Amino acid sequence: MSSTATDTVLVTGGSGFLGGRVIAQALGEGYQVRTTVRSLNREAQVRGDLAAMGVDAGEELTFVEADLTSDDGWAEAVAGCRYVLHTASPFPGGEPDNEDDLILPAREGTLRVLRAARDTGVERVVVTSSFAAVGYGRPATEKPFTEDDWTAPVGDLPAYIRSKVLAERAAWEFVEREGNGLQLATVAPVGIFGPVVGSDHSSSISMITGLFSGALPGTPRLYFAVVDVRDAAALHLKAMTDPRAAGERFIAAAGDAVSLHQIALAIRDRLGEAASAVPVTELPDETVRKAAEANPALKGMLPNLGKVRHVSNEKARTVLGWNPRSSDDAVASTAQSLLELGLLPMTNPA
Repeated sequence: MSSTATDTVLVTGGSGFLGGRVIAQALGEGYQVRTTVRSLNREAQVRGDLAAMGVDAGEELTFVEADLTSDDGWAEAVAGCRYVLHTASPFPGGEPDNEDDLILPAREGTLRVLRAARDTGVERVVVTSSFAAVGYGRPATEKPFTEDDWTAPVGDLPAYIRSKVLAERAAWEFVEREGNGLQLATVAPVGIFGPVVGSDHSSSISMITGLFSGALPGTPRLYFAVVDVRDAAALHLKAMTDPRAAGERFIAAAGDAVSLHQIALAIRDRLGEAASAVPVTELPDETVRKAAEANPALKGMLPNLGKVRHVSNEKARTVLGWNPRSSDDAVASTAQSLLELGLLPMTNPA
């Protein structure tokens, strides 16, 4: 698949943490980029974030107002585009009262983008899925989760996890039944970390600010895989153009799951005295359970204490030649950027 600098790429959700990095890298590779935002009032924020990444977007970047809950704007957004990178997806601040408030925009919004892409002759769409669509709804084992695994959207799963698996399933079904030759690839990131350029960033990053808050004297026994936002963006671009990516899923992970304790030690090692508030001990599960009785904000972590969801990034590495930063580098760069922006508890800009 040969791309040229005259190709136009649509990036949905350009004001998001991942969407902004995807735009920056697509511009850096010479593409014309169009992005959707829910309100054109967000254009200044997106351009400001890009400037903080060292990118002067200029006229190579244009904006269209479009929302996942409405058909309005999507035909205009995809018109003339060769590729679509669909990074936009609703993410709740908490569990919604009605899970359909989250599931319907995720699923129906994805289908809106795919229909518009098909109807206007887009060559390939890359949909941002999530590890939530891969590694939940079934017991974690020593065998790593791979792209062959699917979360079973049954039982008492959070609405966000259900929304991601149902949206990705719907995307594959649409392309198979109604795609009319439209190519699809999906990228499933784990927890997204990496340098922050403003206050609008990945929800995963609250874990880093939490380490500096002093809320707990140590780290709970939590385990999760991480990926740097720059590497997640790079994988989207590879999945967009590589002929081998068509019809494939790719997990975006720096490596296997790591413990919150390991993350804390990496931050202490890289930031030194600036990270002196970050705890270096790991707490017994019972201590965390007792703390959650007094602090309801901690209750959400209790079901995951001690659970390790192993994950493999082998497919993205071997098929697409993807070479991500280490987990330690991803989380340390997050903490360093938060420190420099004055976004850590009890810190000032460096």
